[in-house]
Amino acid sequence: MQEWNVVINLNERGTRQAYKKLGIFGTIRKAGFLNVLVMKVNDLPGMLETLRRWTQEDPQSLSFLSRMIPATVTFTFQAPEEFEARAAEAVLQWAPALSDKCFHVRMRRRGFKGKLSSLDEEHFLDNILLAAIEKVGPPGHITFDDPDAIIAVETIGPWAGLSIWNREELQRYPFIRLD
Repeated sequence: MQEWNVVINLNERGTRQAYKKLGIFGTIRKAGFLNVLVMKVNDLPGMLETLRRWTQEDPQSLSFLSRMIPATVTFTFQAPEEFEARAAEAVLQWAPALSDKCFHVRMRRRGFKGKLSSLDEEHFLDNILLAAIEKVGPPGHITFDDPDAIIAVETIGPWAGLSIWNREELQRYPFIRLD
């Protein structure tokens, strides 16, 4: 699989529209999972703002999308232990920004069935962050009710992509849909 930094979940029969509309932002490929595409985009902020504008002008313009998750950190892994080490390294960079904030980790796993558990990895990363935040400032808190931030973790086979989204960004880009 080629490198990617965006995971696209499609509504039924949305593939053709996705290629047509989103192809202007980068290379799109099938991910090998039903209604899932991956894309490599060079200008993530530019793409997000364009999509936001499209949805303001025509609320149905992205009706083919179920959700879209850009990733700011990507890596490959071959084993669950490697995934955990690399994911922990990635999320720890966000610990200072989460001091005194409410947050949670949301993971969508595709592949590694029986080897990686989304729920277990979410708890693992939540706990790593909570411990790190206590060392840098006021503690953070896990919440699912209107969190200040959500950390998205997407895996497709041996590829992982992670990003952090604050409340304002999630309101600004409603097509991201993390929960």
